[in-house]
Amino acid sequence: MGQKGEETRGRLLDAAQRLIESGGYFGAGLNQVVAASGAPKGSLYFHFPGGKDQLVEESVRQGGREIARLMADLGEDAAHRRPAEMLTALVGLLAHRLEESGWRKGCPVATVALEMAATSPELQKACSEVYRSWEAALAERLAADGHPAPGQAATTVLCLIEGALVLAKAHRSREPLDRAAHSIASLL
Repeated sequence: MGQKGEETRGRLLDAAQRLIESGGYFGAGLNQVVAASGAPKGSLYFHFPGGKDQLVEESVRQGGREIARLMADLGEDAAHRRPAEMLTALVGLLAHRLEESGWRKGCPVATVALEMAATSPELQKACSEVYRSWEAALAERLAADGHPAPGQAATTVLCLIEGALVLAKAHRSREPLDRAAHSIASLL
């Protein structure tokens, strides 16, 4: 595929990711994705012959990689920091991202997981793999810092962050994220 094809595919994925993150699976109709991307409708079917589920799956994975890069960047920039400080910074960035988006950009995975995990094995698998990759990255960082139960702590931290994102979005307040950051610091 040429550069123009890659750019078109990228625009479709970016548009789908934005729509999915703000409105979920059902808030990202194919016509909306085409309109938001500016790509021709035929390009959608060319790049995603598996239809909407393929587009959503790849968008979830792309969103997962973005958050993983954010975690990795914080880890590199803060190599001298303890994990609690790094995770507090991560929660702060997620809170800022959510607030700046008008309370629309929470987790790029959660809405799809909640809506589709019971009915689409492919989307359930994609969501699970993204969450597992985040847990593994967190556990690795905690283990490097000598935490006695890095896997358990990573799952707990991820649950705190995900739950706080949902509450912050529902309340239109960053307070749940601030409280989660405080709890993470206490836990670690």
